Amino acid sequence: MGVFTLKNTYRQFTQSLILKIKYLCKKIEMEGTRLQKVARLIQKDLGEILQREGQSMFAGKMITVTQVRVSPDLALAKVYLSIFPSAGGEQTLEGIKNHARYFRGELGKRVRYQMRVVPELAFFIDDSLDYIENIDRLLNK
Repeated sequence: MGVFTLKNTYRQFTQSLILKIKYLCKKIEMEGTRLQKVARLIQKDLGEILQREGQSMFAGKMITVTQVRVSPDLALAKVYLSIFPSAGGEQTLEGIKNHARYFRGELGKRVRYQMRVVPELAFFIDDSLDYIENIDRLLNK
């Protein structure tokens, strides 16, 4: 009789564990979609801000927000930028980093009804276009 109750206890334990795992997976999926929505919102609004303000701050440069990754606690947003022409891109990136507080403030004005806290913005250069161009150039040789 001891073996029978041990098997039932083990079965109940595994079933409860499976239910907990399913619950956590569902919660992670919901968080994932929420983070994606927040990232898309930041990408759209920050792209518009950089297009409008970038013309006056960085003349002759076209700045595009290619990707935004948001931390799970919504405290940090990593913003990947494509800068055309890529010559002098590092100086442009430094200028954008210096104006990060201004861009965060402008973003806060736009998303104040959708988000409680606007995440800190960390800017990085997205060099995937340069990489693709280099591969294309090598293939054409």
